[in-house]
Amino acid sequence: MKLAYRHLPLVVTALLAAAALFHGPIAQPAGYHDFADQKIVFGIPHFADVISNLGFAVVAVWGWIKLAPARRHPDIQSGWAGYRLFLIGLFLTALGSSWYHLAPDNASLVWDRLPIALACGGLLAGVWGDVRQQESRGLVAGLALIAVASVGWWYFTDLSGNGDLRPYLLLQGLPILLIPLWQWIYNTPGPDRLAFGAALALYVIAKFAELNDHEIAAALGGLTGHTLKHLLATAAAGLIVARLVRRIHAPRTTQQLVRL
Repeated sequence: MKLAYRHLPLVVTALLAAAALFHGPIAQPAGYHDFADQKIVFGIPHFADVISNLGFAVVAVWGWIKLAPARRHPDIQSGWAGYRLFLIGLFLTALGSSWYHLAPDNASLVWDRLPIALACGGLLAGVWGDVRQQESRGLVAGLALIAVASVGWWYFTDLSGNGDLRPYLLLQGLPILLIPLWQWIYNTPGPDRLAFGAALALYVIAKFAELNDHEIAAALGGLTGHTLKHLLATAAAGLIVARLVRRIHAPRTTQQLVRL
């Protein structure tokens, strides 16, 4: 029955792209760089927003140490090229987002958004290769180019006075919809669905925290919404990496039975 739905992800992507096209440009909100965290600690401005990015680097390094030597393992081999880009994007996010939060402006924001877009593209390609048991390197290359183009489109349209976030937002939103859909269509094992589903849910909550930066700071005192976003997004990435690590350490016979 699910064979009839294998083109559904493509249909969803096309519908979202069409909706974005007809919606028109989505501008960056006014006052975007006015974050609630204004504390200077040890001479570091916006201390919590800067330091909370370190978790991305920790998860990325941990994932690389555990997964790269096992890249030919049958349970990650097909998706490895995508997961490799995901880990690289995570590590670069730690650097780029830290740099941005030291002195927030549009020029430094490029180096925050670019690695996030790369991580999203890598995760999409990794899961696509996983569920289809198909080499993902070609898709990785294409999505990496799209990621760069999406951030470039926003930046250069912003310079012209009509900034447009549509491609970037679309790339961020697609994993939330396509990954559960792929995993359902291709009958992914339950533990994978649970781990990836929990990670995507955490990321959605993280985006909510980002949009309510000042309100959360007022409610929680020392913790701002944007800092919380970094922590939740780190936890989301950690769940994904932990599941991949668990997968390569599970007995192969068990994995084969689950996939069947």
